Amino acid sequence: MTVIGVLALQGDVREHTDALAACGVTTVPVRRERELRSVDGLVIPGGESTTMSRLLDVFELYKPLRAALADGLPAYGSCAGMILLASTILDTRDDARHLDALDVTVRRNAFGRQVESFEADLDFAGITDRPDADPLRAVFIRAPWVESAGPDTTILATVPGGPAAGRIVAVRQNDVLATSFHPEVTGDLRVHQYFVDMVKEGTAS
Repeated sequence: MTVIGVLALQGDVREHTDALAACGVTTVPVRRERELRSVDGLVIPGGESTTMSRLLDVFELYKPLRAALADGLPAYGSCAGMILLASTILDTRDDARHLDALDVTVRRNAFGRQVESFEADLDFAGITDRPDADPLRAVFIRAPWVESAGPDTTILATVPGGPAAGRIVAVRQNDVLATSFHPEVTGDLRVHQYFVDMVKEGTAS
């Protein structure tokens, strides 16, 4: 049985939990180290990244989570989750924490404020390049983008047009996945299924 946790400190916890359950896996909320130790993979949801980083300390999860990621725990971060997983964050508070699980530089709120939220159809490597696949509808809400990615990081999706054309919005490095956008709000389960398959491949090996 595959068990995937959702970091349940703040943000889109219920939406990710529902999407993962629809993909056929057992889900648990993660707020404590003992819960973290029980999961095969972890989703870090969208929300407010600086608040979430502070709460990681409050719940004594920051060091255990960093250690688990360094030890190979599969993880998926959407929006704020991408920010937390990055090795470098631009335009954030000086005291903001990050988890160094992805060799990327992320710019926080790169697309602008809430009123500048938008949707776009994306090509997503490993999902939309399959035969007869539809584009992936992506919802960006005060979203970050990846300013630069290290040599071991695979770029999975970029913005197709407009002023932000070419900006990186989905990446993977080993068993860590991140998106700038919120697939948990669209009803399209393909990104969650992609992560579930990553986790299952890891536990089978």
